[in-house]
Amino acid sequence: MELRVLEYFLTVAREQNITAAAESLHISQPALSTQLKALETELGKQLLIRGVKGSRKVILTEEGMILRKRAEEILSLVKRTENEITQSDESIAGNVFIGTGETETVRLFAKVAKNIQKKYPDIQYHISSGNAEHVLEYLDKGLIDFGLLFTEIDSHKYEAIPVPFKDIWGVLMRKDAPLAEKDAVCPEDLWDKPLIVSQQKGDNLYLRRWLRREESELHIVATYNLLFNASLLVDEGLGYALCYDKLINTRGSNLCFRPFSPPLEAPAFIVWKKYQIFSKAANIFLQSLKELLTNEQ
Repeated sequence: MELRVLEYFLTVAREQNITAAAESLHISQPALSTQLKALETELGKQLLIRGVKGSRKVILTEEGMILRKRAEEILSLVKRTENEITQSDESIAGNVFIGTGETETVRLFAKVAKNIQKKYPDIQYHISSGNAEHVLEYLDKGLIDFGLLFTEIDSHKYEAIPVPFKDIWGVLMRKDAPLAEKDAVCPEDLWDKPLIVSQQKGDNLYLRRWLRREESELHIVATYNLLFNASLLVDEGLGYALCYDKLINTRGSNLCFRPFSPPLEAPAFIVWKKYQIFSKAANIFLQSLKELLTNEQ
């Protein structure tokens, strides 16, 4: 399977039209069709459904959608590898890739980047947001250098540095909600309330222990993976969002945050693959990160 053909396939998937894709790629339509047919023959699967509803539009089969996802990952990794190898030895430039969920701890990465920006202005940072499964998948595939996780770490597969400060759990609610009158919220306050909870599996474990209730015993009206979206549901009065502090700026809004009582903290870890060979840019970032964490302790 050639990288060039994968690029052809992704162009067709994007354009949803072989003729338009051929024009974009500056090759003839028959030549592109031949390459696509050869790819389907090589894989033994139909990847495209042509002539949808009598038009020239093409759509991906289930196997085609799988290949699109993998092809994007492959070509992204190839491009990243080429950039790292072709960097000049005289100056350090490149990319640092980080996967993380929504957390105030991301400020730590910002501080590190700011500290090394003057000396290494050509290093760029790419933040990929997602849950723990997303971060671990990208780590395993080599698509990111570092992950920020709030879950147990497999020490056989990953190196990890504990972050010396923790996120604080609590409740995001409207200022006119009954629980807003309290300084802190205890588990029994939430047992009969409409709740908006994180989709993150690790979060569910923490919350279930703190709430002393199983998920089936709670009144969950919605789930989220981006807290900003959940905050809109809260603002419309749908329910109470269980989340970390400092992620939503409540100043000047209809919302407020109340911490849990007893307090619930989420320990964070900065994680990377064992025996990882970093690019020059990623290695500088890691060393600067370790120095900053040492000074924070």
